[in-house]
Amino acid sequence: MARLGAAVTVVTTGTLENPTGFTASAVCSVTDDPPTILVCLKRASRVRSAFQEGAPMCVNVLASSQQHLSDRFAGPLENLERFAAGHWTTLATGAPVLEEAISSLDCQIDRIVEVGTHSVLFGQVRAVRLGGAVPALVYFNRAYHHLPHAEPS
Repeated sequence: MARLGAAVTVVTTGTLENPTGFTASAVCSVTDDPPTILVCLKRASRVRSAFQEGAPMCVNVLASSQQHLSDRFAGPLENLERFAAGHWTTLATGAPVLEEAISSLDCQIDRIVEVGTHSVLFGQVRAVRLGGAVPALVYFNRAYHHLPHAEPS
């Protein structure tokens, strides 16, 4: 699976006053109608209990200049310390949205399926915020890579 490249995201839940978040690369579009995505979260993660059916969830796609945020949300910092970097706001669900993200998918967790060591969180997209057209951050072969900026075709 290390050879399967993926966008790097910070996934959040809770509120601006009581936020929780983690770094994820296992994020995928499920369907356009209704717009639904999935996120995989290790069941043993200390943030797992905050992600419940019906809760808000925002997937914030990171730019190549935001590797420090990926490391911050993957590391041992407590939740409030993680959110001390970046500028945070909300959209439709109230989940924390990173203002500097390439894009943010604001969702309501529709269901959670337990599969092996992970929880698969299905989120129905309630709002989308598009950031600037900047180079993206991806994770491939156990390392970060910085994609160049590309104009949409």
